[in-house]
Amino acid sequence: MLLELLVHLVPMLIGIGMSFLKLTQFFLRNWSAAPFAGLDNYSVAVDFDGAVGRSLLHSFLVTVAFTVLTVGLSWLLGICGAVLMQGSFRGRAVLRALFLVPYALPVYAGVITWSFLLQRDSGLVNHVLVDQLHLFGERPFWLIGSNSFVSIIVVCVWRSWPFAFLVLMAGLQNIPADLYEAAAIDGAGWGRRLRAVTLPMLRPINQVLVLVLFLWTFNDFNTPYVLFGKSAPHEADLISIHIYQSSFVTWNFGSGSAMSVLLLLFLLLVTAVYLVATSRRRSDA
Repeated sequence: MLLELLVHLVPMLIGIGMSFLKLTQFFLRNWSAAPFAGLDNYSVAVDFDGAVGRSLLHSFLVTVAFTVLTVGLSWLLGICGAVLMQGSFRGRAVLRALFLVPYALPVYAGVITWSFLLQRDSGLVNHVLVDQLHLFGERPFWLIGSNSFVSIIVVCVWRSWPFAFLVLMAGLQNIPADLYEAAAIDGAGWGRRLRAVTLPMLRPINQVLVLVLFLWTFNDFNTPYVLFGKSAPHEADLISIHIYQSSFVTWNFGSGSAMSVLLLLFLLLVTAVYLVATSRRRSDA
């Protein structure tokens, strides 16, 4: 326990310390000799009239939109799949195993496969959409330009919805069958039983699931890095890649550390507000 605490706490404290330094490529050999910057790195990051602040704000807004859409779609697909798997039909076990494949695959293997599928000239996606279905007059770019935002959402939803499906399926199995039988006797149809029984009984699980998906998605670095490389398109400039560029591409580790601390404070604030709101809702119920 102590070792795990040190592994997480020490790098975080070092990162916070670096955010108060003018740590650039000139001090890589001896970063402790970097001049003290005070709050300058933070003031530059939140100065939305400057180039650094504007780009960080754009990245933050893109990440918020990306997170909301990804979490919402992942939860929706997860609940649909979990409800479907509650019924008994031939091939249920095989279909359930197939649903979990994206979650079981290593991140690199799954995302690099998507990068090949989304290639403009040789990708299977354009072959189906353009050559087979004729939905586009010409082959669109999926990894650059405005379509890159759609691509990153599709890939992240593909990766994360099986986790939501797995959690919700376990939650559904803990709902007593007597509740459904009583609702059916009262004349409630499938939709009414879903609203009156399934969703209320899943509320505690949904509260934890949404928070976990939010934190995972907002902080996701592996997926955009493997899909786009070191420099993501402007339309898909997620904050994880943006901080990486500020730190390891422009070699301004002080500024990148300050951005990371601001991101940490934002996530802590959102988590605290969410936990307080959900706890009050449970107490009122």
